[in-house]
Amino acid sequence: MDRDAIAELFSAYGPIQLKRMFSGFGLYAEGVCFCLVLRGGELYFKADESNIPQFEAEGCKPFSYSQRHSGKTVTVNSFWRLPDRLYDDPDELADWTRAAVIVAHRAQLAKTKRGKSGAAKRKPIKAAKKPVKQRAASSR
Repeated sequence: MDRDAIAELFSAYGPIQLKRMFSGFGLYAEGVCFCLVLRGGELYFKADESNIPQFEAEGCKPFSYSQRHSGKTVTVNSFWRLPDRLYDDPDELADWTRAAVIVAHRAQLAKTKRGKSGAAKRKPIKAAKKPVKQRAASSR
């Protein structure tokens, strides 16, 4: 799926931005990443407890990949595969997009709050106990 096809797909939603990442693209709206375009065009929308039941009802699965070194399969529950039927329904796709953008904003807000609380918990750096001796200025 190329950039033009992606832009056309989301035309009922409104403007989106594409940024290259991994082996595909990240789709952004309102300053947040709401979708990953991977594996030659598969769309994975941002998800949390508010919209995961919608994906499950459609028989969709979360994004997963196999680790090369261990062979383990890693499941990323924050991005779920878009139902195929939505590729032909721009209005309903726009509704799902709005929900994914809301989830992405919520995730960004939670990340910002975690960052602030983490910074407040750090211990301050203590000054050296002994003062550093300064060298006398040499005269020329």
